Amino acid sequence: MHPYCGMPPVPGELLSRWNLSPWLLLVLLAVAILQLRTSSRPVRGAVAGGWIVATLAFVSPLCALSVALFSARIAQHMLLMLVAAPLIALGLPASRWRHSAWWSALAFTAALWVWHMPAPYKATFRSDAVYWAMHLTLFGSAIWLWRDLLDPTPERAASVLGAGLFACIAMGFLGAVLTLANHPWFDWYRTTTEAWGLDPLADQQLGGAIMWVPGGIAFLAVALRSLLLVHRHLERPAAAR
Repeated sequence: MHPYCGMPPVPGELLSRWNLSPWLLLVLLAVAILQLRTSSRPVRGAVAGGWIVATLAFVSPLCALSVALFSARIAQHMLLMLVAAPLIALGLPASRWRHSAWWSALAFTAALWVWHMPAPYKATFRSDAVYWAMHLTLFGSAIWLWRDLLDPTPERAASVLGAGLFACIAMGFLGAVLTLANHPWFDWYRTTTEAWGLDPLADQQLGGAIMWVPGGIAFLAVALRSLLLVHRHLERPAAAR
């Protein structure tokens, strides 16, 4: 097996392990330019920042480190799903479908849970196609979800509130399960973590905590934002009377 990001690095070589695949850089640049050309001027800076973060997640040494540490792979996923995705989503047109947020939350949750189960996760090290299937579905569903969560119009605020809470609970629960587990789930990392001063279980628990806390806070924050919008929307008729 030869994972997409290469074999597990040791600490002394990590800084030299950049992934400068011309095809990857070309695709990321092309998609970023296409979106920037169709985005409104006020959000172009945010969109550009999102694609820069996404590019760093794939080309920086974090890519190689994710082959050695589960916690690094989770950090890579959090950068994509909680930093790059919302910035990129700002440049997308708002959904006209009132209940789109529920479907995007379900798609995001399904991708999150499926790809962090032992068998599908292991398959990402065996096949480049599976590796990219994981990242495209995780990243794509996160962008879709954030597009809905960041557009809580009064008509959609209730569904956005529910979807945000659902995503918060789904990600937080998976992170908690990984953190509180009493045995490592992922065989791949049984021989790769020692060089980094961690045993496989501690590495998994660290990864779970990285998912549990930031993910829960991010989705809870947007859910509370929607709740505030619902409250203000209900207050207006009362004030008018």
